[in-house]
Amino acid sequence: MRKICVITGSRAEYGLLSGLMKQIDESEDLKLQVIATNMHLSPEFGLTYKEIEKDGFVIDKRVEMLLSSDTSSATAKSVGLGMIGFADAYEDLRPDLIVVLGDRYEILAAVSAALFFKIPVAHLHGGEITEGAYDDAIRHAITKMSHLHFTSTEEYRKRVIQLGESPDRVFNVGAIGVENIKKGSFLSKEELENSLGFKLGDKSLLVTFHPVTLETCTAREQCDNLLEVLARHPEYRILFTLPNSDTDGRVIIDCIKDFVAKNEDRAIAFKSLGKLRYLSALKYVSAAIGNSSSGILEVSSFGIPTLDIGDRQKGRIAAKSVVHCGTSTEEIEQGFRLIFSETIQSASKLRSNPYEKEGTTDMIVSQLKTYPLENLIQKSFYNL
Repeated sequence: MRKICVITGSRAEYGLLSGLMKQIDESEDLKLQVIATNMHLSPEFGLTYKEIEKDGFVIDKRVEMLLSSDTSSATAKSVGLGMIGFADAYEDLRPDLIVVLGDRYEILAAVSAALFFKIPVAHLHGGEITEGAYDDAIRHAITKMSHLHFTSTEEYRKRVIQLGESPDRVFNVGAIGVENIKKGSFLSKEELENSLGFKLGDKSLLVTFHPVTLETCTAREQCDNLLEVLARHPEYRILFTLPNSDTDGRVIIDCIKDFVAKNEDRAIAFKSLGKLRYLSALKYVSAAIGNSSSGILEVSSFGIPTLDIGDRQKGRIAAKSVVHCGTSTEEIEQGFRLIFSETIQSASKLRSNPYEKEGTTDMIVSQLKTYPLENLIQKSFYNL
């Protein structure tokens, strides 16, 4: 029986991985191991490891790594602490294969440690582009340290191959989060509002804004510009999800909390909504606004538009329901008006999502069960 170790460090990533984890756990051929790290273990970010346990999973190891600072120094040191913690975890668990998703710095630490243990890595969502964040470089680095690749589009599959990975190890399976939406059941609007303690009303927005980590000292200005535009539209009720543990993230958290304090009648903020409430909210809000990857990958499946602000997601394939804009007040205002135009509203109703593919999780689990692990560690660079 193969021991498959799934590593998760954030609320959003776990929301994507949970369906895959369940299918691994239910397989007679696979044994699930779970390592929770980074934001999951932090009171500041909602102690979201509790959601993993609430879903019935056993957390085999917890890797503490997050420092109580959002500076570049603290982030770099967190990666170092993570590598120490993952080394101890791998020593005890001895997994046959590690499964990771995306591009965050805690996953860089996990995969870097796995390299020295000669543990093969299966990577989801490689080959994507986000030019505004250091996540872009981290994602490609993870690709080069991984051995099986599950990409979300054919274009991304080709890019992973362009990075020198053998085509027979790279599989276009679609986005696992889109499949979760198609299979999922959601709260009714009344149930959601009762859970949130907040009425969405007829006009509402889900707003998630993260720092653009390859820029310096832009977080406050960009967030202030967004909040100024939101202040101009009092007819909309606003549900904020606070940013991740990235450099300068606390600046944005402070700005949002200040805005909510001044607009308690129509705005509320959460450290984490959890997968069910987050996806349920997308079912009832009028639009998603910010610079989250979810706005690009998943929101179009709900038939609502996304306003994608700035360069954080620059380069990602997007549906026609996604409107990109700059970070000035004028550009955000223009984008805001555009997402409610007849053209974008019509495009949104089509629910056309370039990341949708049938059988995503089944295809991944099939490879986890059957792909030969012998000689997987040694790779030859694939020349185009």
